[in-house]
Amino acid sequence: MGIKVQQEIYFISMAAEMLGMHPQTLRKYERLGLIQPSRTIGSMRVYSREELARLRLIKHLVDEVGINLAGVQRLLSIVEVVQRIRPLMDDHALNTGTGRRQLLNEMRRLNEVLGL
Repeated sequence: MGIKVQQEIYFISMAAEMLGMHPQTLRKYERLGLIQPSRTIGSMRVYSREELARLRLIKHLVDEVGINLAGVQRLLSIVEVVQRIRPLMDDHALNTGTGRRQLLNEMRRLNEVLGL
């Protein structure tokens, strides 16, 4: 007997209303690659709790911090690289050639995102 995991998902109209955003804004963010909602078989966008949290962060960065969408894209890219770097920083990973190579690759990606 398997465990049934039920995930909350929201269609675009409900997600937009919950976030105080227009559905067109969510579509724009998807076109820019800031979010990647799942699709139903009929191609309707559905948003998970994680996607809603990401949208709240984007809204905060744009509305309250005053960062433009290009800046938000860059910040989110940096966050993603840093999240991949974290597990590579423990002693076990650093003591392996594979771990060091992965860390160097991620550091290169971080430099690219930062434009260095």
